[in-house]
Amino acid sequence: MIEVHLDGKQLQIPEGSRLSDLLPDRDPGCSVAVIKPVLEEETESQEVRLATSVGDIIIEVADPGLVPRLLRPDIAEELRLHWQDRYAAAFGPFESRMRPARKPGRYERGDVILGCGGYDPARSYLIFSRMRHTADHGAAADGGVIGRVVTGRGLLDRIGPDDRITAVERILRRADRSHVVVTRDGNTPLEDGMQIVSYVEVGVEGLEDDGIDTRAARSVEHFLLSVKEGRFKVDRSSSTHVVDTHLVPTKVPMELSGPRLEGAVTVRTAGKSGGAVYIYTQGVSASLAHTVVGQVTHGIELMRFAAEDDLLAIRAEPERIDLIGLSLAEAEAVTARREISLTADEAGGDRVVVSQTPATTLEVLAGGAVQIATESPDNVINITLDEAAAPRSVTIFREATGLKHHDVGRMPLVFRFEDVSLFKPKIARGVGIIPENVPTGEVPAFTLAITNDSRRGAGMVGVRATPNAEFGPTSEPLTGTNIIGKVLDAEKLDQMREGATIYVREVK
Repeated sequence: MIEVHLDGKQLQIPEGSRLSDLLPDRDPGCSVAVIKPVLEEETESQEVRLATSVGDIIIEVADPGLVPRLLRPDIAEELRLHWQDRYAAAFGPFESRMRPARKPGRYERGDVILGCGGYDPARSYLIFSRMRHTADHGAAADGGVIGRVVTGRGLLDRIGPDDRITAVERILRRADRSHVVVTRDGNTPLEDGMQIVSYVEVGVEGLEDDGIDTRAARSVEHFLLSVKEGRFKVDRSSSTHVVDTHLVPTKVPMELSGPRLEGAVTVRTAGKSGGAVYIYTQGVSASLAHTVVGQVTHGIELMRFAAEDDLLAIRAEPERIDLIGLSLAEAEAVTARREISLTADEAGGDRVVVSQTPATTLEVLAGGAVQIATESPDNVINITLDEAAAPRSVTIFREATGLKHHDVGRMPLVFRFEDVSLFKPKIARGVGIIPENVPTGEVPAFTLAITNDSRRGAGMVGVRATPNAEFGPTSEPLTGTNIIGKVLDAEKLDQMREGATIYVREVK
């Protein structure tokens, strides 16, 4: 048997095991970080990861000489929560060579203190400061601050009875690439002492143990939308951050500016990359073009060594609350599980949710209640969209109807005549609809199309109930028509009247 650490948990596995044996349910498209054992004499980093029963805490140690002592193999066995109060939490005891000064020190939130009980170094403790305070922790004359928490500071408030530090590990930097492999190859062999990081976890801004702050609710909602499929695509990677741009462009409000420390998650609010999600692997200063939406609580190593085009598994806490597109029965089940009060406009388990108030997850959690509007499923039309053939036009359509943000979108039915139904979704001014996927022959019945910029009616969406080789679904010549998809249950269109709001659901 060999010993490995999987996401902070110590495991015994058979010798000769491979990555697929350890993670049989892993998404084969997602990469994981495989970190080889590092000898103490190779230690250069001043950062140490403490795997705790409530999550990962990363500390930056002031004196590099302390790192080998913190990495001694048996120290984790001695780091159980010994005492705590509103000001600090102490893990130990263990033996050290410190010299207590018998005087109080002044400490800030996130300070890591080496202190002792009864001024006896044989009963030393790692003490985490939860808030600014002054106290005699049995520390050295300089106050005993040996480092500071740089990632996982919010976890300090969640530590409780029976919690413990389960592992103490060196943090590797990009310069240590010889020790790290980021791979999706399930045949990767595992060795004794390896660390495997299979996912990234993020705690969002505003979710605190003592309440919920909704100041960043809208930008946090954008982040939760970005990771709702549990994936982070590394579109760009630099020495300080990685970026996922799949929701670019999106207008996101500036709600919370602040320093972008290691592990910070931000969303860009201005420029061509508006809507991109950034995760920082090294601290940089605040920016007025970035709103802070969260903090990595596990898996920063995976982000640190990921390269462009890597796909990473990611989890967010809390899970997004988006009821739009669910049946009423499904919405009731979700809110019951989340202990949220639900008020619906009408009863009936097969009705489809088309809007919710409040609109954001944090606001729903803060109030503990949500109101929804529903529609009969007869008024929700299923469509398919051909993103491969018309990527820009499909993106514009999703943005204009709301399908970019929810599973059901809407658009007004403005005109019906003979076999044609025309819709006018609200498209932002200045958005260009270039000719794309223009038909060259007969257009089949129930094809969904949008008029491109070659015609005055640019932005009009249409569907025709009969095939036509001369005019497209929006009644424009074929050269002015961009084919974007197909209506699946067109019989529902016969029930619609001009001026009505039409609800659409994309079937993938």
